[in-house]
Amino acid sequence: MARTKLFFGLLTFITFGMIIGSLFQLAFIRKLEEKSGISHWSNDKDADALRLGFVEPEIISWSPRIIVLHNFLSTEECDYLRTLAKPRLQVSTVVDVKTGKGVKSDVRTSSGMFLSSEERNYPIIQAIEKRIAVFSQIPEENGELIQVLKYEKNQFYRPHHDYFSDTFNLKRGGQRIATMLMYLSDNVEGGETYFPMAGDGECSCGGKTVKGMCVKPTQGDAVLFWSMGLDGVSDPNSIHGGCEVLEGEKWSATKWMRQRTTN
Repeated sequence: MARTKLFFGLLTFITFGMIIGSLFQLAFIRKLEEKSGISHWSNDKDADALRLGFVEPEIISWSPRIIVLHNFLSTEECDYLRTLAKPRLQVSTVVDVKTGKGVKSDVRTSSGMFLSSEERNYPIIQAIEKRIAVFSQIPEENGELIQVLKYEKNQFYRPHHDYFSDTFNLKRGGQRIATMLMYLSDNVEGGETYFPMAGDGECSCGGKTVKGMCVKPTQGDAVLFWSMGLDGVSDPNSIHGGCEVLEGEKWSATKWMRQRTTN
């Protein structure tokens, strides 16, 4: 009887030991997997350009379709884009529906600039362009030139649609399908990206409580949203705006993507 108890006692001890050992092994493997984001891809230039292991997608709305891509840009890439833009900033414009040209408007009070076609070939810009194409699943050649924007205190962009309502802009590349909005600065109060038709809750937009969904600007994060539905028709629910900046500076970069090549 004593031997039987001893036998089952040892068996129980061994069993629990194996279970605990397995849990420790799984935890160790998980840590290796979490740390392998950069080391595992250290010799893969494509994976490095795509920031595999860093970018974390978060779907926040299905209608309109909105995905937040956390850690989409590195700190160095954010600094690089701001440095390129600073000496060339001009008062931002909006599209005139009659002529298709950019005109000044109190609807948009930021300053901005577009990267040139030559700058599109710079290695860092090429990596960002490739990343945008892969995560949006829209070819690079369908994208417009990246625009860098700066919003200072009290500046904003009232709710609007990114798709065109004129025929002039449709001639080159067709309608805008989607937008990649990338945040280049941190420590901003206000300045949220506001989607009035997303969700059924409330959020803070420039210090005011509004209905809809707001995305707080966080350096390195990006917001990917679609201006067209799955049926290929412009989605009115994709209306969005830039909330008023209360303190600090909000820097962002925008990439619009079309139905066809823009070249």
